[in-house]
Amino acid sequence: MRTPALFRPAVRPPARRALTVALSALLAVGTATVEAAPAHAAATRVRLGSSSDVSRASWNGPAFTMNGDGAIVPATMTKAIDAIRGGTGSIDVVVLAGSAPTSGSSTPECDTVMGLSGVNSCTTWTLTAASDGNNSQVNTDIRNAEFVYFAGGDQCRYAAWKGTALQASVKSVVAKGGGSGGGSAGTHINSDIVYDACNGGTDSPTALANPYDSTVTFTTGMFRWPNYQDTINDSHFVTRDRMGRTMAFVARAIKDGLTSGGKAWGVGVEQGGGSLFVDRNGLATLSGSDAYVVLGDHQPEQAVSGRPLTFSNYKIWHLTSGQTFDFGNRPTCGYYLRSVTNGVADANLYSGTPVTDCSGGGTGGGGGGTGSTLAETEPNDSRSAANDASALTYPATLTGSMGTTSDRDYFKTSLASGQTMTVNCTIPSAYDADLYFMDANGSTLTRSVNNGKGVAESLSYQRTASGSATYYLDLEAYSGSGSATYSCSVAKS
Repeated sequence: MRTPALFRPAVRPPARRALTVALSALLAVGTATVEAAPAHAAATRVRLGSSSDVSRASWNGPAFTMNGDGAIVPATMTKAIDAIRGGTGSIDVVVLAGSAPTSGSSTPECDTVMGLSGVNSCTTWTLTAASDGNNSQVNTDIRNAEFVYFAGGDQCRYAAWKGTALQASVKSVVAKGGGSGGGSAGTHINSDIVYDACNGGTDSPTALANPYDSTVTFTTGMFRWPNYQDTINDSHFVTRDRMGRTMAFVARAIKDGLTSGGKAWGVGVEQGGGSLFVDRNGLATLSGSDAYVVLGDHQPEQAVSGRPLTFSNYKIWHLTSGQTFDFGNRPTCGYYLRSVTNGVADANLYSGTPVTDCSGGGTGGGGGGTGSTLAETEPNDSRSAANDASALTYPATLTGSMGTTSDRDYFKTSLASGQTMTVNCTIPSAYDADLYFMDANGSTLTRSVNNGKGVAESLSYQRTASGSATYYLDLEAYSGSGSATYSCSVAKS
């Protein structure tokens, strides 16, 4: 994590830093170029990899990474790269930092990124003034990139870029099918409601004792990413015991009307390699250390300046590595409950037995019960020969393989009126497979046809008509084949 001298817009002048050390270190890197941007001497640029940007008509994102500390997590960064490029070609990455690292390489994030497949270049910009958000070269680099990563450090510096050209440039990257992400402070800035720490940092005891303490400040309207609305990110979550302050943030967001529908979702990611990859459909998959989703879905019983917080029955989902949480179709099961009374939180905030286990097909979501598994049985290459998955306990798992380049695997299922089915398939690197959701007559209702071997497929469909009906999932080979197993998680809500 970067540890800058604090910068406060229009209060403290930007800290100076010598370029000589960084320049001498970069002399040994043949592919690196460093220069001071002409508009502001404080803004510095270091580019690794190709000097020319990739040119391509369309991209397959958006994709996002939310990391528990400042470092790039290769597992989720690779997923984001592959999702954006659709398994082919390469992308350009820009890293935005509010200060230089205090030791080691001047480009630690880009050093990691350039070791991953599918990367054409990685450019680090160090911006120490709010006005750097209007630097023309900065914005050119961002708009030409396909992924923007906000480094660790001080999220107040990043919040100061609200209203500058940089804000619009980052949004343009996501809009064209690219992505955004960050670590630590960079995770905070990528949520809908940003705990900005512009009056200094807060901790759980302080925020619970007074959710309107001067250190509890927010920036809104910076970024609202698809399927990620009404969220408040937090980082270093378990190690620094931040569940309490996230509870206070959630209560404040609801009380102050910062979210829609009277609900707020805290998202806390642990340090030490914890990272959420969020795909274009809003499905978040955790790599590494634990993560938590904290839902407040009613007004706090007491959230008043100068008085301790009281808020009953937060719904908390605990994710471990490999588990998912669907922000596009947010679950109503799989959570445990915890409360805060007069500023004192319940015991065992970081673990609990779910009130509901997501079984029985009523609801779907991450962190719940395991449901049941169905392995394909050939031949199942048509609707009439489909494997019957309608009696499974949901969330369920479907497995199989694309044994030939023309293989098609059909699974029969059903939906009641108002139910939504969400399907997420992990595809092995041996082949490219496409996913279809069909009605009883074989008409395609929705599909997922991402390009590239090993690229995941996901879709969601809601039945709005009355009564129940039969549907079919069809996973079919597009290119390649093999005995390697695919796995599709299927949830109903």
